[in-house]
Amino acid sequence: MSIIREYRPRHATPAVAIGNVKMGGGNPVVVQAMTDTDTADEVATAIQCAQLVSAGAEMVRITVNTPRAAQAVAGVRARLDDMGIDAPLIGDFHFNGHKLLPQYPACAAALAKYRINPGNVGRGDKHDAQFTILIEQALQHNKAVRIGVNWGSVDQELLATLMDENARSKQPQSAQVVLQQALVQSAVQSAQFAEQLGLAADKIVLSCKTSRIPDLLAVYRELAQTPYALHLGLTEAGMGLRAVAATASALGILLAEGIGDTIRASLTPPAGGDRAEEVQLCCALLQSMGLRAFAPQVTACPGCGRTTSDFFRRLAADIQTHISAKLPQWKEQHPGVENLTIAVMGCIVNGPGESRHADIGISLPGSGENPVAPVYIDGEKTTALKGEHIAEEFITLIEEYIARRF
Repeated sequence: MSIIREYRPRHATPAVAIGNVKMGGGNPVVVQAMTDTDTADEVATAIQCAQLVSAGAEMVRITVNTPRAAQAVAGVRARLDDMGIDAPLIGDFHFNGHKLLPQYPACAAALAKYRINPGNVGRGDKHDAQFTILIEQALQHNKAVRIGVNWGSVDQELLATLMDENARSKQPQSAQVVLQQALVQSAVQSAQFAEQLGLAADKIVLSCKTSRIPDLLAVYRELAQTPYALHLGLTEAGMGLRAVAATASALGILLAEGIGDTIRASLTPPAGGDRAEEVQLCCALLQSMGLRAFAPQVTACPGCGRTTSDFFRRLAADIQTHISAKLPQWKEQHPGVENLTIAVMGCIVNGPGESRHADIGISLPGSGENPVAPVYIDGEKTTALKGEHIAEEFITLIEEYIARRF
């Protein structure tokens, strides 16, 4: 049985410039998010954009669905600029983008990318004409376009044609396979049409989203054969742990196969929940896979019968809180600190080994062990802490290590 020892090489794509962010072309995988505010409310939308960027989003998508929303886009952009936030804004258009972009040129200029859903551009003869207007606006304003197909709004005319062809085939495929084909063909044919209209391949991003993992894997493996940058996302992932598990599983598989240039987690937050959780999930996924580093990583054991005290849990939480509070300052003063690894372990079984693997680690005493906590720095035991102030003393050692190394 063969063992995969490393990830596959990245899917080769052109570098797409979206504002000040570059994705594809070998650039790091970009994290993006989407607001859930009424875009017409400039203040609320700008505040949420800022929160998402603070959490780690490098691009933010906003809904542009009404004239009032389109009128507000330039104001949202200006408010972010006043806050010193230069993350690109992406406009999400459905049904009426061909009207809004020409009617509100300030909106078209303020956005860094337009998201177009081929299934919601228009039916029959209107489809090509309205799609053409959208691409002409992108050309006029020198903007990138994401052609984003979704299985909940796939082009029904294309799907019906493929279903009819499949029914006449001597070896018909399942309806699920035909749906996958419709998603891919809709995206690729739209991209090719956009190129015929003059939009260069390095201005095009494709996505084909489903809420079923097998479908998502199938369509993106097909899209990876195309010369376009790819946006990954499991659409309508749902709520809670199930949504986190499904999103991480789907995106993790594709990223390990070298597929994907930007990612978004479509989590449904609970009422009053934190929209930034979708950003935190994306950052954690990329960091856990070793593809990006956003913040120092804390390794902690889950606890067992040997760890009768909850002190190591509290210490791990305290360190995580300390990191979150100090990270903005650390990034300014100590470039590269996001690559730091810290271990907080609860007993002698794996504690010393894990602590040696980390940049700095502590192995707390478990049940029946000597009441001392050896500290390891760069793989070597340097000291042992004991008493009531282990937490404060270990945090001091972390601070000293950061100042010395970074």
